[in-house]
Amino acid sequence: MDIINILLVDDHEIVRAGYHRLLENAEDIKIIAEASSGEVAYRTYVKLQPDVVVMDLSMPGIGGLEAARKIRKYDHEAKILVFSVHENETFLNRTLEAGVLGYITKRSAAKVMITAVRAVAKKQQFIGQEMQSFLVKSDNNLFEQLSPREFEIFLLLAEGKSVNEIADILILSSKTVGHHYTNLKKKLKISNAAEIIRLAIGKGFIKV
Repeated sequence: MDIINILLVDDHEIVRAGYHRLLENAEDIKIIAEASSGEVAYRTYVKLQPDVVVMDLSMPGIGGLEAARKIRKYDHEAKILVFSVHENETFLNRTLEAGVLGYITKRSAAKVMITAVRAVAKKQQFIGQEMQSFLVKSDNNLFEQLSPREFEIFLLLAEGKSVNEIADILILSSKTVGHHYTNLKKKLKISNAAEIIRLAIGKGFIKV
């Protein structure tokens, strides 16, 4: 029997502990490391080369989406399963664009995570039932026009981060972040950070 070595990533220790117990109940799954942020997840992946990364999307710092993008840039064969509270088309599309193989919601993670891990380990796509209806792309999704970097900056702005803070998180210059900020405001037809926050809340990208 082949053992699937897992890197488990979530910023909440209690959540990680719950999923750790769940996954290791399966005799073919072993947690070889845990991480509490996207930055640590990337460094741990480079060091240990796990078979599958099981990762939350919403975390401090670069977050799960950017971490997935970095891991896939380092290793195009990396197999990633994300689990998230976000049940919307934009997050699903963005993760698939980043090369993520699996997307399940926290609402059903306890029921399907083991099945999802086994599928992703075999390089098979696994999309949770709640997300199936979003697999056909909408033609009028407002956020499809944003580049991956613009979308990542949008999410950080929605969390109340400043341009300088975002530059530090993403290891970019403030000028570059400012340029992306200007572009995304034009594309979304908004004028300031307050409108970004309202839009993100309205679309369910952040919780209040």
